[in-house]
Amino acid sequence: MTLDTHQHFWQYDPIRDSWINDDMRVLRQDFLPENLRPILENQGIAGCIAVQADQSEQETRFLLELAAAHPFIRGVVGWLDLRAKDLLERLDHFGQYPQLRGFRHILQGEKPEFMLAPDFLEGIRTIGRRGFTYDILVFPKHLPAVKILLKAAKNQRFVLDHLAKPYIRQGRIRQWEKDIRALARHENLYCKVSGLVTEAHWQNWRAEDFRPYLDVVFEAFAPQRVMYGSDWPVCLLAADYAAQKGILEAYLQTFSATEQAGFWGENGRAFYWG
Repeated sequence: MTLDTHQHFWQYDPIRDSWINDDMRVLRQDFLPENLRPILENQGIAGCIAVQADQSEQETRFLLELAAAHPFIRGVVGWLDLRAKDLLERLDHFGQYPQLRGFRHILQGEKPEFMLAPDFLEGIRTIGRRGFTYDILVFPKHLPAVKILLKAAKNQRFVLDHLAKPYIRQGRIRQWEKDIRALARHENLYCKVSGLVTEAHWQNWRAEDFRPYLDVVFEAFAPQRVMYGSDWPVCLLAADYAAQKGILEAYLQTFSATEQAGFWGENGRAFYWG
C-alpha cells in the first residue's frame, strides 16, 4: 500500500497558528481531508498519516476524529505532554483510538537539552512500553542531543522528520552529514524523506539541489529505513504535491522495485504498525 507518512490538517486560527507569518500566507486557510483526498487519489497514494501541528490534546482529538470519519487517514501522530504526572491516564484515554500510532513534540522550538530531561526521557520510555512510536522534529543543531536520546531509549521506535531540516538553501552539508551517519547506526531510528522543498529556495529550487542530501540519507539508513512524507500543506510554500513527489520519483528511478515499494509505503507501515 502506498502511504504518505507525513501531512497535516488544520482549521486556520490566526492566534493559535501565529507561526504562519506573512511569507507563509498561502497556509492561512483551512486544510482538511476533503482537500487532500483528491490529491492523493490523483497521485496514486492510498493513505496517509496525519501529524500534529499544535501542541494540545485538543489537536490530538481533532486528528483522531478526522481519522475515524475518513478511512484514508490510516494513522495519527498526536501530542501529549510526556512530562505529565498523569501520562499513563492520558495514554489510557487516547489508547482507545486504533488510529493513534505515535506522538510528537515540536522539539525544534526547544533547546537541545529539553529532550534529555529525566521526565521527558521517562515519558519516551513510557509510550514505548505502550507500543507507540515517536517522531523527532529538530534542526541540525539538535542532532548531538538526539544521539544521546537514542542511547537513553534503545527500545523505542523513532523516526527523524524532514531529514532534520538540513541547510539546503545555504548548501551546507558537512556537519549535518556527519551527524546523520552517526544517528543512522541506531537501528531503531528511521528517517522521513519529507519537507525537502521548504528547506531550499522556495521559488528557485532545482531537483539537483536535493541529491547530495538524499544520497546521504539513503546510504546511511539504507532503503529499508526511509519513508515518504509530503509535508502537505506546508510543502505548498515551495511546491505543489505533484512537484515535491516528482523529485523523489526521479531520484528513485535506479532503485529496485522492492526498494521503491518500501519507500512509498511498506517501510512506513512497518514502522508505525510494527
